[in-house]
Amino acid sequence: MRALLVCVIVLACGVASAGAQGDSAGVPWSQLSPGEQQLLQRFSDNWDQLPPRKQQRLRNGAQQWGTMTPEERQEAKQRFKQWRTLPPEQQQQLRERYQQFRQLPPEQRESVRDARRWFRSLPPEQRKELREKFKHMSPEERRAYRRELRRQYGGNVGGQAPGGSSAP
Repeated sequence: MRALLVCVIVLACGVASAGAQGDSAGVPWSQLSPGEQQLLQRFSDNWDQLPPRKQQRLRNGAQQWGTMTPEERQEAKQRFKQWRTLPPEQQQQLRERYQQFRQLPPEQRESVRDARRWFRSLPPEQRKELREKFKHMSPEERRAYRRELRRQYGGNVGGQAPGGSSAP
């Protein structure tokens, strides 16, 4: 279970924190808080041998984990469990899309987040219906449909997903 927790932490912080410290020196184990040390205990024996960027990612992930509610932690564990079942090619594709997302201007990232929140707030049947509808639409039809959804529901509905693909 602790291994799963550590993996969730690393995945949760993802690429976002990779550049946070750049190529600076690593984080000494003694500088980690007791809570961080507890979460990262399985790395304690070889912490000094880890690359500085990995140390920083792990620390950032532990900090992020500490701010999550129990519900958010459970959701993160579930997402990681799903991630592990994906084929390596699909994992790579998702990493690339995440990189593209991180390169968007902040207002576009927020727009994508708003669209995702809206989509996730829909009942499962309606989400499935929208996905099916989008599969059979041309890019022009998707744009028109997103405009209609925005007009109908307001706000950032059906925004642009990273990589230029459409997000229902």
